[in-house]
Amino acid sequence: MGKRDELIAKYADDLKNKCGIEPDMTLLEKVTIGCGPAIYNDDASTVAGSQPAELETVKNNFLIKKLGMSDGPELMDAINSVIETYGKSERNKYRAVVYYMLTKHFGKEAHYG
Repeated sequence: MGKRDELIAKYADDLKNKCGIEPDMTLLEKVTIGCGPAIYNDDASTVAGSQPAELETVKNNFLIKKLGMSDGPELMDAINSVIETYGKSERNKYRAVVYYMLTKHFGKEAHYG
């Protein structure tokens, strides 16, 4: 099993056990691939849920640029909801998992079709 497959398995485990979500493995794989090389970097592969600047980056670079959404308060509300679901006390919030949950939240699965 390759490194990316190991990471996808880890992300699926987080979705099941930490978030209570049964993952769509095809979508999870596509979201993970969409994160690019960031998934292999310890710092870039996680989202610092308690840092407002990091959450702004998720909003601007993923929701607005990648998914083509319009800026509005609902974007940050969704990000905060995802962070809450993942668990504020959870130290490692993997970027691919956060992006997966945001993709599902906004029904943007077709973006990865």
